[in-house]
Amino acid sequence: MTTRRIVLTRSAAVIGAASSGLLLPQIVRAQSDKVRVGFMLPYTGTFAQLGVAIENGFRMALNEQGGKLGGREVEYFKVDDESNPAKGIENATRLVQRDKVDVLVGTVHSGVQMGIHKVARDSGVLNLIPNAGVHIATRAQCAPNVFRTSFTNSQPTLALGKAMVANGHKKAVWITWNYAAGDEAFEGFEQSYTAAGGTIVKKLGLPFPNVEFQALLTEIASLKPDAVACFFAGGGAAKFMSDYAAAGLNKSIQLYGSGFLTEGVLDAAGDAANGVLTTMHYGDSLNTPRDKQFRLDYAKAFKLQPDVYAVQGYDTGLLLIKGANAVKGDLNNKKALYAAMEGAVIDSPRGKWTMSKAHNPIQDMYMRKVEKRENKVIGVAQKAVADSAAGCRMG
Repeated sequence: MTTRRIVLTRSAAVIGAASSGLLLPQIVRAQSDKVRVGFMLPYTGTFAQLGVAIENGFRMALNEQGGKLGGREVEYFKVDDESNPAKGIENATRLVQRDKVDVLVGTVHSGVQMGIHKVARDSGVLNLIPNAGVHIATRAQCAPNVFRTSFTNSQPTLALGKAMVANGHKKAVWITWNYAAGDEAFEGFEQSYTAAGGTIVKKLGLPFPNVEFQALLTEIASLKPDAVACFFAGGGAAKFMSDYAAAGLNKSIQLYGSGFLTEGVLDAAGDAANGVLTTMHYGDSLNTPRDKQFRLDYAKAFKLQPDVYAVQGYDTGLLLIKGANAVKGDLNNKKALYAAMEGAVIDSPRGKWTMSKAHNPIQDMYMRKVEKRENKVIGVAQKAVADSAAGCRMG
């Protein structure tokens, strides 16, 4: 409602000014006093909590700067993307053309991200990706005005292979849904595991979002690998861990996964998740002074415990602050703005990270073990993990 009311009021003011012929320059200047930030995130449906956490984190970073970017006030606009790829282009266009945002923050769902990506590339608006891990956004379709603050889908699994072989698990079965995110996660696992000397005995898959795992679990039992590695997320991940444990496999075959396997689903999975090992760029027990302060401040501000999505939203804010401060709030000075963001060192709750030439984080990946419904960090699986950026030609 607020956005609509702001737009209607502004339109009326501009029409009135145009008829007088005197006030328009003043109104235009007044409008440009504020940096216009558009959130295109899921606020309903399966990913609603993720959208809220990202926005909370972003606002918290700016609030630490007195709510300003490079000394300028900030005006927010919000669109619920509903995690619906069919509406991606339309919703992103609304923020860019109707609300005239300077920065578009979004999104979670990779399918929706591709709609935002098209609009960002066509319009030149600055797009900050706080979650979606789809490879192409920072590979073949990388762009000077698109920056990601989260991960690519293969980054967590790039850190998985070496750790598994180091633990003595040299024969593994891979299992995931047959869809883009699963394929991209497998790329990282296959590369890291085979390079470390591991053998992938079999690659198993099922249609997304099917959760009938029984036949595949029976096959895993007959194959007798040293370990199973997987990519699942959300409700399907909880069901997979529950079925894995119910089949008794957790007693004899160690389960590993990209961190999304155990992110946000530990209550649903219950004891079935105990002992599961995952690699991820954040965890529940980093116990660094930076992370402790962040978690305390976030809990005070929002009466919630932060998760990886809150951290990614916060870091999106930190990155934009670095850029805006460097150009003293003049976001139209794009060359200097992008250069500052490219060169930024982000002092994040997850640990310090830098931006790759393709505009994706170079970051540490932690090994985490599920204990008492927490993703306990038990070590660093790999330092400074970078995505391949294959096909990126920054123009």
